[in-house]
Amino acid sequence: MYPPEMVAPMKEELVTVGFNQLMTPDEVDSAVNAEGTTLVVLNSVCGCAAGSMRPGVKLSLENAKLPSSLTTAFAGVDRDAVDRARKYMLPYPPSSPSIALFKDGKLVHMVERHHIEGRTAEMISENLKAAFDEFC
Repeated sequence: MYPPEMVAPMKEELVTVGFNQLMTPDEVDSAVNAEGTTLVVLNSVCGCAAGSMRPGVKLSLENAKLPSSLTTAFAGVDRDAVDRARKYMLPYPPSSPSIALFKDGKLVHMVERHHIEGRTAEMISENLKAAFDEFC
């Protein structure tokens, strides 16, 4: 587990642009199973999260179509929430950072860590925008 004060600025990066923090399994259940589309970002302290994932997610919000709900949980901090979110992301193996888009409780798009590493923020943003255009 990471100290909460260490990850606070990394959490705030998404919260300040409209993401709701998922802290408990019940919050994850409610978010994922809500009607409409829900983006779940599993945030992380790693360099690829800082360098491309969080910037790419923020860039993706500059799109005509957006998910109904923007949510995030932090790997290594919000352990119970992250574990529950990962159950919804099956059959994909656990990875952080990662990004999942759900529509009416069904996983419709997944961005795993290996899709984030080595990619630019712009590439991640374009990937998410295409998913938003298709599913939102």
